[in-house]
Amino acid sequence: MDVTRYSQHLPSQAADRSATTPAGTADNGLEDAPLRVAIVDDHRTMADLLAFALAAETGFVFVGHAPTVSTGLDLVGRILPDVVLLDLNLPDGNGMWLAREISTLYPSVRIVILTAETDPSLVSRAAEAGACGYVAKTGGLAEVLEALRSARKGSMVVDNRLIAALGRPRSTTTAAAPSLTSREIDVLQELAAGRDVTAAARRLGISPHTARGYVKTILTKLDCHSQLEAVVTAARLGLLRLHQAS
Repeated sequence: MDVTRYSQHLPSQAADRSATTPAGTADNGLEDAPLRVAIVDDHRTMADLLAFALAAETGFVFVGHAPTVSTGLDLVGRILPDVVLLDLNLPDGNGMWLAREISTLYPSVRIVILTAETDPSLVSRAAEAGACGYVAKTGGLAEVLEALRSARKGSMVVDNRLIAALGRPRSTTTAAAPSLTSREIDVLQELAAGRDVTAAARRLGISPHTARGYVKTILTKLDCHSQLEAVVTAARLGLLRLHQAS
């Protein structure tokens, strides 16, 4: 991750800082409220750099860091952040399990997976666990920040290279894909590109209300519970026109 521009000014205890903003601030519906972000990652240097990067960006507040599954679950329960940046490989367990626990116990908390794991199948598992974003550590800081912003909106961002890999030709023995209209496919394409519903509606020349209606229909047809899960499922069924990023 390209966060080296922050490292020269990094406070030695950046990841130990805890914001004084009360838990639940983002639940007041104010889009301009700072996005409260917690980090669960055992790589201390990465966590420190991310913490400082968040502090340097307008609209973000770093609220805590945990290096393990157990301390991560405790941290989320105590401070109820808006979004958790979560690594998958943790010393005492699997981040995927933690994502599922957070989604179950604290459904208002959004989860963005930030990992070195680039196996496309993990994107599907992350979606099923309740994550709304999947970002590779090899990507840039801008991608992480965009994933966090999208999580607040209830939308998602995922590395398109991984989604494209999921969309490779399937065996002819698989079950027939659900029937989606051309407009529903258009909406899915926009979501797969990382755009939220409002941005997708604007690009397609329809109202946000109409776009949300399409999303609800898509979720029903694909038997999915989130936009990320819908995009992953559609990619695996070969319903999306996705291309490997250069």
